[in-house]
Amino acid sequence: MHITTEDIYLETKGYSDIHDLTNQVNEIVARSGIREGFCHVFAVGSTASISTMEYEPALVQDIKEKLDEFASESMKSHHSETWGDDNGFSHIRATFMGPGITVPLRNDACILGTWQQIVLLDHDNRPRRRHVVIQVVGNT
Repeated sequence: MHITTEDIYLETKGYSDIHDLTNQVNEIVARSGIREGFCHVFAVGSTASISTMEYEPALVQDIKEKLDEFASESMKSHHSETWGDDNGFSHIRATFMGPGITVPLRNDACILGTWQQIVLLDHDNRPRRRHVVIQVVGNT
């Protein structure tokens, strides 16, 4: 069994800014030389999440609108009252969505549906430099 770990860094705008990571993840998987196993994608930090979706403009907008309905940026939160940073909503969104996903690998590639992409969602209330860890585990 082999393990490869690489990092992705990207600039985000916050407010559930969504970025497609699929190509970068696939490149890391290809470099790893691992043919069968899994790839874990993890967002470092408590106000970002990783998921899969069909990454297209209309659905990106739909998701942002639904996240705002679920935990609005204007919502009152104990976290924001305690720390004064007004980002309690971003912690709630990230917690419910989760910081990472695991994708199975077969024949040097992530097993994803035709319209399924791996995405980072930055929920914070300001631009950030996000750190995503990609760990590929399996057999060569």
